[in-house]
Amino acid sequence: MRLLGVGMCAAVLAVGLLAAPAHAETGMRDAWGGSDARDGQDVRGADWALKETGKDSRFRGLAAVSRSTAWVAGSKGTVLRTVDGGRTWRDVSPPGAVAEGLELRDIEALDGRRAVALSIGEGAASRVLRTEDGGATWTETFRNPDPRAFYDCLTFFDSRHGLAVSDPVDGAFRILSTDDGGRNWAVLPGTGMPAALPGEAGFAASGQCLVSAGPRDVWLATGGGAVARVLHSADRGRTWRVAESGIPAGDPAKGVFALAFRDRTTGLAVGGDYRTGQASPQAAAVSSDAGRTWSPAPTPPPAYRSGAAWFPHARGTALAVGPTGTDVTTDGGHSWRALATGSFDTVDCASDGGCWAAGEKGRVGRLERSARP
Repeated sequence: MRLLGVGMCAAVLAVGLLAAPAHAETGMRDAWGGSDARDGQDVRGADWALKETGKDSRFRGLAAVSRSTAWVAGSKGTVLRTVDGGRTWRDVSPPGAVAEGLELRDIEALDGRRAVALSIGEGAASRVLRTEDGGATWTETFRNPDPRAFYDCLTFFDSRHGLAVSDPVDGAFRILSTDDGGRNWAVLPGTGMPAALPGEAGFAASGQCLVSAGPRDVWLATGGGAVARVLHSADRGRTWRVAESGIPAGDPAKGVFALAFRDRTTGLAVGGDYRTGQASPQAAAVSSDAGRTWSPAPTPPPAYRSGAAWFPHARGTALAVGPTGTDVTTDGGHSWRALATGSFDTVDCASDGGCWAAGEKGRVGRLERSARP
């Protein structure tokens, strides 16, 4: 969204859940202490651990590979990568992106060495960059030729198939597709995309306005129109159905800012009004039917939230982050409670239990078990 495009977005803290072996559920229980960890109870003993990056960029793009490896991307064309849990960060910024001061708002890791980053902006400012060698070199694989288009978010279904979304062009959202890991991109036909509402767009706030789960399902979050909507495609972006989220809209600063799907049926939506000091009631919603219908969270976060992520291998536990703090749910998004203060934009969790988040002034951190009993 142009309103959020080059200006506002909440800070981001890169966050990582401690200790979880890469072999799934048993590892989560060992890491977080007993079977209650499955339902996220032990997260109450967690706290943020900041990781020094040495940068002052605002990081809104984040990809968690594991509890040791993560990528962050942000303003001034900056991309950083860690392979030691955030103790050290390597500056792997694309030289051209730095020279032009591109706004990198999303990054998707295909593995520890391959990643795809999206810069946002009108026309040629919207680009896709790809690396295969841990960021040592980058290739520009897409530059938007249409001055009416403004790309907001990326998602990948697997290491080959991915999509990017632009704000509406000719009255409908535009979808860009790759089937070779981001080496080549093509605009999909718009015949299966419902008409956009007047003023409707996506928010380039956390890289989570377009998310996927499984090999074919993808969801798109919107705001700015009369109602905030969630669009769902079960065929990798060729046809879409639309549902109202229940999160307040009706203003360019309001709507759904982030989605998170645990699987192809169970999803969360968070958002609100990103303007400082503005109330954001009903800033979260849940879906149990692949986004066909949404219900407001009975106890939502207390303020605007720009990012969300499910804890791996925990049925009902997820995080929501925003400029005024972090909230946690352990009942699938129905009720949220405060976990920590501090400003964050985005959060992402890896399958081994490593969760990261990132934000303003180069802040990156990991969620670790508190030393308190």
